[in-house]
Amino acid sequence: MIRLFDISLQLNGFPIKKAKTELDKIVRFSEKEFASFLESKKTEIVDFHLKNNPFYKELAGNAMAQNWENLPVLNKQNLQKPLEERLSKGYSKKNVYLNKTSGSSGTPFVFAKDKYSHALTWASNIMRFGWFGIDFNHSHQARFYGIPMDFMGYQKERFKDFLTHRYRFPVFDLSDEVLEKFLQKFKTKKFDYLNGYTSSIVLFAKFLEQKNIILNEICPTIKACFVTSEMLFETDKKLLEKQFGIPIISEYGASELDLIAFENPQGEWQLNAETLFVEILDENNNPVPNGTEGKIVITSLFNKANPFIRYEIGDIGILDEKSTPQKPILKKLIGRTNDVAILPSGKKSPGLTFYYVTKSIIEDDGNVKEFIIKQTKLDTFEIEYIAEKELISAQIEKIKDAIDLYLEPNLNFIFSKKIKIDRNKSGKLKQFSSLL
Repeated sequence: MIRLFDISLQLNGFPIKKAKTELDKIVRFSEKEFASFLESKKTEIVDFHLKNNPFYKELAGNAMAQNWENLPVLNKQNLQKPLEERLSKGYSKKNVYLNKTSGSSGTPFVFAKDKYSHALTWASNIMRFGWFGIDFNHSHQARFYGIPMDFMGYQKERFKDFLTHRYRFPVFDLSDEVLEKFLQKFKTKKFDYLNGYTSSIVLFAKFLEQKNIILNEICPTIKACFVTSEMLFETDKKLLEKQFGIPIISEYGASELDLIAFENPQGEWQLNAETLFVEILDENNNPVPNGTEGKIVITSLFNKANPFIRYEIGDIGILDEKSTPQKPILKKLIGRTNDVAILPSGKKSPGLTFYYVTKSIIEDDGNVKEFIIKQTKLDTFEIEYIAEKELISAQIEKIKDAIDLYLEPNLNFIFSKKIKIDRNKSGKLKQFSSLL
């Protein structure tokens, strides 16, 4: 059969054959060979940018690759400069892969990858999806994502969907009428897997639950579901498993880097150690022991066009104690560093704690379909929700009692029933945000 996906990458200048060969070689390294590979790639990428990237040279000053922990930790604000000022010598907008971050962190920017680095990203994706029997050249994807609404952007995405065997379900309107249309597509098309934003796929599963429908009974070809970009809570995972009847796999990535972590067939969140070097650091940029939470800092080992060296992605996580350099395991992803609630007592708490505590109560009776939490003042939180009927006072009291117990008392909550909750431009749902 024609390998249309691979051919389209090659025709666009992304050497996928070479990338697959190198990736295959990396994953076959012995422990000793991998240690040598990692140190040489770290040194090589830093030396390259020190010599060829004035932007990075200015940031790094006199730091050298040999003294890794003295290298600066980059943040998104560092990268909010015109791309031309950040490109390495020999690279221009014409000979790189260009894209921009979604802005879900509140700090969007344009980035570049050299074409070989981007080919490695795809090789990594192909390998990991292959763990679950998915082949991008032939498997048919049900894609729950946003889509550009301008004419040219829309047509370009639809063409890419055609080349990559995807059928896109835009997630900007997820009313019951639209979800019914989604359902009819699953009855008539032979999808092999679902892929998309967690919140949208969870909402589809709730719709199926209301109708007492199991997805793989009406679409027997479906093999797996991959969720990304938003937190997957254990209760939601169980719902997806029940309503879809297939394995549910979590991925964690960043467009400017790569797939960062991907749930392997053993159920571990395996970090990408082939094209990335992941560190967990404390507030003073010192490494923390495995099992301790800290900020996630990532180095792209291959991208020569645009330096991502010790790049603070804006997330907090914990490495599993059993992690090794060759097989690091992400034990927990706690949330974004800019999604922290600061409480009147001075206590800081990950905003997703509010979401999680509230979620366990608010969805008990199946009335509430979706909700988000916004911190509007130090002691005030607004909860917007979509539901058939308004929350009753007993439910509200239960939420307040739980927040008192898990966080602190005397916080104020404003509950707002909505017909629709706004998503960002890419279609993602921001579950907690602080407006302070």
